[in-house]
Amino acid sequence: MIAPGVLLREVVEAVEAFIREHGGGPAFPAQTSRNAVAAHYCPSPRDETRYEDGDVVKLDVGVEVDGYVADTAATVHLGTDPDRQALVRASRAGLEAALAVAGPGVPIRDLSAAIERAIEDAGFRPVYNLTGHGVGRWTVHTAPQVPPSPDRHDQAVLRPGMVVAIEPFATDGRGQVGERGRAEVFMLTRLPRKMKGIDPAAWRVIEGMHGLPFARRSFPTSVPAAAVEATLARLLRIGCLMAFPPLVDPDPSVMISQAEHTILVLEDGIEVTTARGLEN
Repeated sequence: MIAPGVLLREVVEAVEAFIREHGGGPAFPAQTSRNAVAAHYCPSPRDETRYEDGDVVKLDVGVEVDGYVADTAATVHLGTDPDRQALVRASRAGLEAALAVAGPGVPIRDLSAAIERAIEDAGFRPVYNLTGHGVGRWTVHTAPQVPPSPDRHDQAVLRPGMVVAIEPFATDGRGQVGERGRAEVFMLTRLPRKMKGIDPAAWRVIEGMHGLPFARRSFPTSVPAAAVEATLARLLRIGCLMAFPPLVDPDPSVMISQAEHTILVLEDGIEVTTARGLEN
């Protein structure tokens, strides 16, 4: 579906419908970020943004089954620019390099070194302030972190039973992104002590996420938009909600690609739980 002229919103809605039709649930709202936007661009219910020729498009998808999470992402270039095609290959190379060394007893910094080396060998930089991460039941982000550059002070080691999402980003920029724009993704961090100002119908949707991230698109049209906004504002104000704005390179000319798989660490190796996912 990712092609010039297609609405971003239509793609993520189709992804989430597919997940539900096949017996899972979205572990987080499907997101599709373009060009200098690295992550967390989640189309609003009325977003009219369309893919354009030349875009470097990331699609980031999470699935939960009985609360167990898999997280995967891929990048496509809508064009034939050889530099942008090479950028797409660079993030994949970083991911493949990390998977090649991953296993029980392997230090996280070895994965990080493999990611950085592969991306730099391709002529690009990692996005240094975006990391891979552990996943848990009803939890998308947990320890350990998997940075794209080795930290000599990091003593973390892959151990059997760990589930880890490895997600290198490659860029032709300086390798730093920051929050910019309106947040569409939110996550409940603690329960409110009082329900004053919280719409009951909106709260049922949030509560039904079991602590997983959600978006404005997660609310059915039967919940008025004003009630959703009032509930989000109230929960943010009392510190019960975390917002996730888009993560963007400050230079709009920069291009960023992403590749991601989730692994289960076994006693004698790893299983890539998303191996039949978004690879081209």
